[in-house]
Formats: sequence, structure tokens, C-alpha cells
Amino acid sequence: MSELPKPNFKDPVHWLAFGLGSGLSPKAPGTMGTLAALPIYWFFLQDLSLSMYVAVLVFTSLLGIYLCHKTAKDLKVHDHGGIVFDEWVGMWITLLLVPSGWGWLLLAFVLFRFFDIVKPWPIKYFDEKVAGGLGIMLDDIVAGLIALGCLQLVVWLVN
Repeated sequence: MSELPKPNFKDPVHWLAFGLGSGLSPKAPGTMGTLAALPIYWFFLQDLSLSMYVAVLVFTSLLGIYLCHKTAKDLKVHDHGGIVFDEWVGMWITLLLVPSGWGWLLLAFVLFRFFDIVKPWPIKYFDEKVAGGLGIMLDDIVAGLIALGCLQLVVWLVN
């Protein structure tokens, strides 16, 4: 089995696509990338208004399409395992309207990782049928939306 090409961290596009280096983890880079999204949420996103948070999600989703496409093209590997910006956005989608508290963050993390790893329909469809940066991003966006729905169902049932 050949080794995957390494990103060029002098290129800020690669640096961001690889989640500021979190995607370089030799074990479970997607999980490590998702974990790296949590401090960004905690320190910069959780206190945003709903409209600003949604604007950030739209912006980072569009930015992610470019970052992931360019990095995959540069490395000549579609959806290189170290590209984790898509996990960041999927996790942030899951965290939309999450109640405060570590338990909710943990549940959001578990739900997103479950759907991102298992890839039930329609996530698997997007993962297999959509190419380029859009394809890299779309399965995680859909996983984030499904995890968000499940999380909000739990919130509703608990409250």
C-alpha cells in the first residue's frame, strides 16, 4: 500500500483543508479533525447570533468546496483522508442551536461521527456520486444535517 502524498503547509489552502494539521493524525484523522472543530466552536462560534452562525455555516461550506477541491487536485487524491475541513463544517452544522453544556457537545460529536462513518442513505449516495470539492463537502454537510435533526429531537424529548 503506497503512502498518501503530504500537503504543502506553506500553502494556506492545504493548511486549512487539513484542519490546521489535525488531519495528519495517523489514526482516525476524521475523528481528530472533528475534535479540532470543537475548540473553534467553543471560542468563536457558540455565542454568535443565529443569523451570524448560519452565515458562517454558509460561508465555510462554500469555502470548504474550494479548499477541498484545490487540495485534492494538488495532491491528486480525491478525498484524501487528511482533508478534514469538511468534518469541521459538518460538526458545526450539528452544533446549530445546541443547548449549552458538555453533555450536549459530546452527544453532537457522537451523532456526527456516527453518521459520517456509517454513511447511511442519502449520505452514501453523495459520497459516491458527487465528485470534486462539492462531493468532499456534501456528504459531511448531509451527515451534519441528519445529526442536527437527531440532536434536536433529543433536545425536544428531554425538554
